Amino acid sequence: MVQNNDSSFMDQIQKKANVKPDELLKLASSVSNTNLQDEAAVRQLIAQVAKLANKPVSKEKEDQIVEAITKNNMPMDFASLAKMFNKK
Repeated sequence: MVQNNDSSFMDQIQKKANVKPDELLKLASSVSNTNLQDEAAVRQLIAQVAKLANKPVSKEKEDQIVEAITKNNMPMDFASLAKMFNKK
């Protein structure tokens, strides 16, 4: 039953973000091997995510994300994350 939920979740992501499940799994694997204290590595990761999602990330937004990640200051709840990413 867990597999059905995982499959359904991946299907939803593919439909909403037009991201193939194998690409998402590849990205997740790279995240687990990334030093999130290394600014250059975090910037590279942000670029990968933006490319995968086909969404541009402004320099200002990238700087905010990098600072939050490298300083371990990322909010962990969805509402706070959504608020951070939707700031203009």
